[in-house]
Amino acid sequence: MAVVAVWKCDRDGAMFDNKKDAEEHDKMLELAANITSLIERHIDGIDEQVGEEIGLLLAKRREALAKACKGKPEALLEDDESNGQEGDDDRVTPLVANQ
Repeated sequence: MAVVAVWKCDRDGAMFDNKKDAEEHDKMLELAANITSLIERHIDGIDEQVGEEIGLLLAKRREALAKACKGKPEALLEDDESNGQEGDDDRVTPLVANQ
């Protein structure tokens, strides 16, 4: 039996093949949590799940959002691949299903 080193994200239990991807995922989740908190503080009556979905969307699309804020609003309308953003599923190891 081979031993495989994996890194586990404390926030959601996702597992990664390398430390860099795990840390990047953790930072994205932290940003999403902070965005969610901001939304919930400033928008009365927003559903918690909807707030979390918005927070995750904006955190995952942070590079496109930064481009939009710098004068290229069309960046938000481009798909993920053209923005150079990978889906999380490409980096999360399949071992997460074995927990």
